[in-house]
Amino acid sequence: MTESPYPLISIEEAWRRIAAVVRPLRPALQPIGTVLGRILAEDVIADESIPALPSSAMDGYAVIAGDRAPRLRVIEEQAAGREKGLHVVAGTAVRIMTGAPLPQGADAVVLVEDAIEQDGLLRVLTAISAGEYVRPVGQDLAAGDLVLSKGSLLGPPEIGLLAAVGRAEVLVYPRPKVAVMATGDELIPPHCKPKPGELRDSNSYALCAAIEAAGCEPLHLGIIPDDEKALRTAILDGVAHADMLLTSGGVSMGRLDFVKPLLAELGKVHFGRVAIKPGKPLTFATLQDLPVFGLPGFPVSSLLSFENFVRPALRLIGGHRALWRPRVHARLRHYLRHSTGRTEFQRAVVTEEDGLYWAESTGLQVSGRLKSLVGANALLQLPADVDDFERGDEVVAILIDRPEIEALAPGSSDPR
Repeated sequence: MTESPYPLISIEEAWRRIAAVVRPLRPALQPIGTVLGRILAEDVIADESIPALPSSAMDGYAVIAGDRAPRLRVIEEQAAGREKGLHVVAGTAVRIMTGAPLPQGADAVVLVEDAIEQDGLLRVLTAISAGEYVRPVGQDLAAGDLVLSKGSLLGPPEIGLLAAVGRAEVLVYPRPKVAVMATGDELIPPHCKPKPGELRDSNSYALCAAIEAAGCEPLHLGIIPDDEKALRTAILDGVAHADMLLTSGGVSMGRLDFVKPLLAELGKVHFGRVAIKPGKPLTFATLQDLPVFGLPGFPVSSLLSFENFVRPALRLIGGHRALWRPRVHARLRHYLRHSTGRTEFQRAVVTEEDGLYWAESTGLQVSGRLKSLVGANALLQLPADVDDFERGDEVVAILIDRPEIEALAPGSSDPR
């Protein structure tokens, strides 16, 4: 065991160093049937107005609003689809369906239920004004309008809008591919029964699930032994086939902790320790211009490092604008022990009552107890310069069950 050569930096400084080198992936043109959940990489402008012609908003009769004839002669029927070239003059009406183009001369639609048709003659039962139940040209979009802006998240309405304006393909940011490996001679696959001293690998499976939950594609590299040659090969293989590499374990200062030295040899280590609890040995490097995170081996440390650093970095390279979960001020339901010196993230359940947020710990907070994250919907961020908290004290709660809403890290300026 030797002393770490890496200075202990703040969580804010760690993110600044990540954001200084991480960039969005190169956009690619994709069919709109494949872009759900992706981020638009271009502004989309309407080439034509929608609707292109005045059209009926309801089933009824196309009429002239100021026509005072007691009975209107129904001259034809206009369905949605091809325009038939019909023309309405005083004393006439055209039966019309929802979405059908309005005949020339007509300026309003009378609803079916507001009129009586008999023997080809129509009696209107209610007063009607020009423009009623008519969709004017460009009501949805006018030619030249901005349909969707670069950076938009593509959900069902956005994809429908792209189809409506004739964009069968669109430029989007790719889903990041993330290679994941667990390191350690003590690790065995989940289906195996541990011998004395062995542990089932949970980290790589939890991380792959977290990657999928973030909308990205995991590449599971399996368990890599504490062997320098094997680790070097696995690291190079990971960066060759992915957009980001995550390692789990091997980032402390033990004799067999090879990850940091290998990353320093093969690439550039931007930091090797962060003043957080859990997750102090978290490491960030770049190798062949790809981001590499060396995550701690304890399960909670690994997942919290992912939540606080890897997930926002993945969103950044996937083109997202919103990188950070919402934060609220929550009151504690009970006393919390906290040691000064590092920013601590305690797992908790936060509920809202009468406009106030209340937080309750999930129990024992040691970094090896993965169950402390099960059922948690928040992380309580306890500052490094404050010691224990009393019942009723307010703390910052990061709502990890909510989608990201913030573009910048809280308390920071744009690091780019």
